[in-house]
Amino acid sequence: MIRLAIPSIEAQDLEAVRGTLESGFLVQGARVAEFERLLQEYIGVRHVIAVSNCTAALHLSLLAVGVRAGDLALVTTYSYVATANVIELCGAEPVFVDIEPDTFNMNPECLAVTLARLMANDETARRVKVILPVHTFGQMADMPAILEIANRYHLPVIEDAACALGARWQGRQAGTWGALGCFSFHPRKAITTGEGGAITTNDDALAHKLRALRNHGQDPDASAPDFIMPGFNYRLTEFQAALGVTQMEKLDRIIAARRSGAERYDGLLANSPVRPPVVANPAEHVYQSYVVLLPEAAAPMRQDLIQQLRSRGIETNIGTWHMPLTTFFRTRYGFRPGDFPVADAVFARSLTLPLHEALTEGEQDTVIEHLTVQLRRNV
Repeated sequence: MIRLAIPSIEAQDLEAVRGTLESGFLVQGARVAEFERLLQEYIGVRHVIAVSNCTAALHLSLLAVGVRAGDLALVTTYSYVATANVIELCGAEPVFVDIEPDTFNMNPECLAVTLARLMANDETARRVKVILPVHTFGQMADMPAILEIANRYHLPVIEDAACALGARWQGRQAGTWGALGCFSFHPRKAITTGEGGAITTNDDALAHKLRALRNHGQDPDASAPDFIMPGFNYRLTEFQAALGVTQMEKLDRIIAARRSGAERYDGLLANSPVRPPVVANPAEHVYQSYVVLLPEAAAPMRQDLIQQLRSRGIETNIGTWHMPLTTFFRTRYGFRPGDFPVADAVFARSLTLPLHEALTEGEQDTVIEHLTVQLRRNV
């Protein structure tokens, strides 16, 4: 099987985890601190708070900026459902914003229109608390444009940078633009801790609150244990962090391999009806996933195409989810096809191709050959 994604796990990773397990010190210790320090230096921020996964990172970030029941949070339409779920878990309501047809990221023009509508009404204006863009598949959203709009209304921005460790816009790292940035170390990401996440910020007060929230509300600066707020157990384990430390040593190598593989796919698809990913001019994409758009005529048979490729030993998948049209959000808020036309089109046509550090050129040739053959047969 040509796998969709394979984490880059090597001997030093296994040894680091083994050594940590043998030590008997397994929770929130020196290895977590070291992993946080490496991320802090790499990204270029004052604080990194490691947590159990990126969903926890997003949840804590929303709480830290004051999102509560009844509030409104503006969020992209096109992401994994965790991005909108955390808004609901705070008791707030997501306000979905359509995406750009090329980058699949939040469309700043749609954001501006949506915010202007909400702010024109006193009842909804007082409820708007945060903007939550996603750096989709490892390409940053247009943060200068989004921040310019956010600043008009004095709204904090939380970056869902789950896929985007190492991504840049105009040379500036993901996770350094908003009040907070949230990262994932799921096995499909460039580096992995199995599960795991991290929050970045340059705000000392937010960092203090986040460190308390992740650890049962315990004051992270007190000389003796004291609990200053209700908190969660969202801590990262020591053996996950030990894996993260060794993974960080090869992050640049992994990103370079993904970019090389993406460039080769681009060439293989140059004369096909399949549209490769579009990279915005100021962006440096890290290709957490290589997501193409099928021709419109192939959209109705995408699921059959995925099964046909699997039967030939090639693992593919959809891009990600059109969140307003998942059962929960569609039922709760009455969303319908046509409400977000760009997300409708992208969701129907997107297909993720295998991409990881171990993928060979021969495997890429096989993927594209079978993909184009199946499209000719079905379209």
